[in-house]
Amino acid sequence: MYRIAIEKLLKWKQSKRRKPLIIEGARQVGKTWLMQEFGRQAYADTVYINFDSNSRMAELFASDLDTDRLIMGLELYAGRKIDPNNTLLIFDEVQEVPKALASLKYFYENAPQYHIICAGSLLGIALHQGTSFPVGKVDFLKLYPLSFKEFLMATGKERFAELLDTQDFEMITSFKQTYIDALKHYYFVGGMPEAVQSFAENKDFNEVRDIQKRILVAYEQDFSKHAPNEIVPRLRMLWNSIPSQLAKENKKFIYGLVREGARAKDYETAIMWLCDCGLVHKISRVNAAGIPLRAYEDLKAFKLFVVDVGLLGCMVGLSQRTLLDVNDLFVEFKGALTEQYVCQQLKTAPDLDVYYYTNDRGSCEVDFVVYTGDLIIPVEVKAEVNLRAKSLKTYQEKFSPEVSVRTSMSDYKKEDWLVNLPLYAIDQIARL
Repeated sequence: MYRIAIEKLLKWKQSKRRKPLIIEGARQVGKTWLMQEFGRQAYADTVYINFDSNSRMAELFASDLDTDRLIMGLELYAGRKIDPNNTLLIFDEVQEVPKALASLKYFYENAPQYHIICAGSLLGIALHQGTSFPVGKVDFLKLYPLSFKEFLMATGKERFAELLDTQDFEMITSFKQTYIDALKHYYFVGGMPEAVQSFAENKDFNEVRDIQKRILVAYEQDFSKHAPNEIVPRLRMLWNSIPSQLAKENKKFIYGLVREGARAKDYETAIMWLCDCGLVHKISRVNAAGIPLRAYEDLKAFKLFVVDVGLLGCMVGLSQRTLLDVNDLFVEFKGALTEQYVCQQLKTAPDLDVYYYTNDRGSCEVDFVVYTGDLIIPVEVKAEVNLRAKSLKTYQEKFSPEVSVRTSMSDYKKEDWLVNLPLYAIDQIARL
């Protein structure tokens, strides 16, 4: 299975300013596989250490964090010499031994020759709870479920993925049915690696759904196991409310839909917890389109999306029969599913800041506004081929962006101020 993140890891390896690397991401997005695959491809040897329930490692890191001593301990544990130039050190579930996280500072300062990469399913929480290591001593990489392009590659359509990157939209349009069919599959399967692998091998939608159900159960178990007891019921209610939040016409998060009479202060911690473990994307509102967008962020208004479109479909019980009928998929829950998909692709794309826009009166809403580092691009999402873009036009008249994007099932088309970008090519937005 190809992951674009491998390319980023290779750049990290070659960097003269390399620091220990922390991979963040939700449970089961493929962090362990990625680290081991990277070790296999790029190093002569890999030393893999899982810190979960590992008393020997807890003891090793419990006393002083002298790097020579730690390397000797790791060599004894692995049963072989660690070559700083040719060995990749993998620390998995590293949040279970906080002092191992703290040691990264000393590896960076005193032994930068070692190549160290870390991950953990609840690392984000550990980091935000103040586990001690100084900012600036480590690099970070966020890992998400497979993007649509990675899904194409995983399901034997590598050439179609490559074609998207050429931006030859004339040829892309001539193969649009292949892309649309694959997109419908992706809406159902999503990008969780186990679900994608199962689908690629067996094409069995029931098996995919069973895998997704298991993943959702594991997430709920994490709530009970790792979250503070007082927020567990709120976490569950919040998590289970997201599909109904997204099904609304206006997808702004409403606390009252979680529980009648609920207020922000009751759920702020629960939202932060879900964000920290990578289970939700929090997309904040902006009320203007100046650079940087962050300066116009309204912290009180936001949308919540889940980590994966396939898991969202599973949460609402989206039937595989919808795949057999061309139109059904977009009838029930169509807007929510499509917006979830677009959000996921934008978050996966490198170096994009993602927000949404409404004016103060609420009469104009643009689904997403992205900042590429050069341009601010408003994005209107359409589930079908309905191409009315009233809000986008209002936004255009007010802020005059260089590029405005409407993404839908329609073909690529560039008009005056508007680009219609097919949903299956939304990852090309930063290259328009």
